[in-house]
Amino acid sequence: MTEPAIQRRLAAILAADVAGFSRMMGADEVGTVVLLRRLWAEVVHPAVAAHRGRVVKMMGDGMLAEFGSVVDAVHCAVAVQRALARWPGGSHAPVTMRIGVNLGDIVVDGEDILGDGVNVAARLESQAPLGGVLLADAVHAQVRGKVGVTFVDAGPLVLKNIETPIRGWRWVEGPTPEPAEPAETAETAETAETAAAPEVSAAPPRGRPAGPPAAGPGIARASPSLAVLPFTVQGGDASQDFLADGLVEDILTTLSRLSGLTVIARQSSSTYKGRVMDVRQIGAELGVGHVLEGSVRQSGPRVRIGTQLVDAGTGTQVWAERYDRSLDDIFALQDEIALRVATEMQVHLTDGEQARRRYTTTTNLEAWKLWIEGLQHYRRAITASDQSKARRAWERAVALDPDSAPLHALLGFLHLSSARFGWWDDRDTSLHKAEACTRRALALDPDNPDAHRTVAGTHLARMEFEAAAAAARRTVALGAGMPEVLTFCGFILQCCGHAADSIPLLERAMALSPHHPPNYWGQLGNGLRLAGRAEEALAAFRAYHAGSPGFGLVDIVLIQEQSGQLEAARRTAAELRALRPELTIAGWQRTQFRADVEQLARDLQSLQAAGLPA
Repeated sequence: MTEPAIQRRLAAILAADVAGFSRMMGADEVGTVVLLRRLWAEVVHPAVAAHRGRVVKMMGDGMLAEFGSVVDAVHCAVAVQRALARWPGGSHAPVTMRIGVNLGDIVVDGEDILGDGVNVAARLESQAPLGGVLLADAVHAQVRGKVGVTFVDAGPLVLKNIETPIRGWRWVEGPTPEPAEPAETAETAETAETAAAPEVSAAPPRGRPAGPPAAGPGIARASPSLAVLPFTVQGGDASQDFLADGLVEDILTTLSRLSGLTVIARQSSSTYKGRVMDVRQIGAELGVGHVLEGSVRQSGPRVRIGTQLVDAGTGTQVWAERYDRSLDDIFALQDEIALRVATEMQVHLTDGEQARRRYTTTTNLEAWKLWIEGLQHYRRAITASDQSKARRAWERAVALDPDSAPLHALLGFLHLSSARFGWWDDRDTSLHKAEACTRRALALDPDNPDAHRTVAGTHLARMEFEAAAAAARRTVALGAGMPEVLTFCGFILQCCGHAADSIPLLERAMALSPHHPPNYWGQLGNGLRLAGRAEEALAAFRAYHAGSPGFGLVDIVLIQEQSGQLEAARRTAAELRALRPELTIAGWQRTQFRADVEQLARDLQSLQAAGLPA
């Protein structure tokens, strides 16, 4: 008997699954079944049909669908997640899904489909972020610039029963950001960590937290990942907050300098301060394997610190320790905790990392307190008032500890920002002060990332584009785990004509800081726009505007006008004038540093054509 010929075809495969199904069934079997029927009927199946797909099969809490077009499949995946975010779900808690999309060869068996193409889609779904979408690299290559949302590089993913790692691309709507105070004269940044960046930033926030997948953008699971939560102050003494904050800052900095460990940025982990949450939920939202928690209590000259390292997947304690030390031992204790964490997570330190791991901003306790005080002002909106307070605190700290490389480096960056915004001195004086601080910092620590960041910025301010780009690349090599360094260096590369090279840096920064400030979207959007990826850039700038109303609109005007949509550009310009009446073309131009003077001239013409005031 002749065997029937096997039918094959190339298809886009979408795999979707409801998160927490077993828990839901355990709590309410009948209610969960009814809820899922409504979910499929009201949200998922209509989206598949609307995007010309076919539901192949249902699997209780999961679904497999086939599309003839990868663009349709990705549009459908995003539409489902956005619709689900608004779907009431009756009396039940919000329902979340994971979705994976693959493009591959499939075997057709009647109405069913089989093969590696299907298997990869299912494995991608299992690693997708809650409420998000994970694409195979082949899908991303086909849809780039065609779907109106930005996907972030998730790096090589090791998928169960799939022999070769698959590069993935992640999309998830950003969390609703905290309102940010607008900068005085800056076009984009909300914090002094990006003070020297011009206006720049995928889809608007949807209102509930959602973190990266277990292997976040640019982060393979082969690299252990960690979030250091804010330490709590025992006894309710708010005056001891500086002690807890300073401990976390230095431990984070030490760990982020280790190449074998991925550490979520402070600005994301700090969002959990004062919140009581299951560590497993925090791990899922931040996309990390472990969480470090701690508590602090000072009693006279002694300090008691409790720490525990927790497996974020299971919620089980990996290691815990209590310390009762003299306050003078706080700096040695920081190093001890960081080293123990790295050891417990089986991170192998290179010889160079062994030499550099003993990090603290200063070993003078009073200077350390002033450093923390300055940070509180430095990380607020970019205003002369806040940055002046940071400068005064750090200048007092340097007077107490003139051998602190980090303090000299941070002061140098403040003077660089002043050169741009005219806070304290004329431009040349500010640049000379920035360079003097940087020279001192590098003499004390030749590998200080903040000092090299300022070197790159001063080169850019002097329009020395080749030197600025080279310094930025050097900075990235030294501060690959520091999001504020990556975003600033991405901005430098954009200004120097290397926009395409900036995009992976911004994606990495966003992966390291899932709850990043809105201006990260602006930086990413600027790189995408200058690299010619206008549709993706539009989505990024809309997210920036959603998080910081008015910011990102200048760039949307540029994209619209330069793509022949003059009326749309004029409408956006009118919205911009209403939200930011102080903005002028001349003011915007002062924030721009461009090697490509022709592109800058085109941008200025576009703003004039759209009707922005001179």
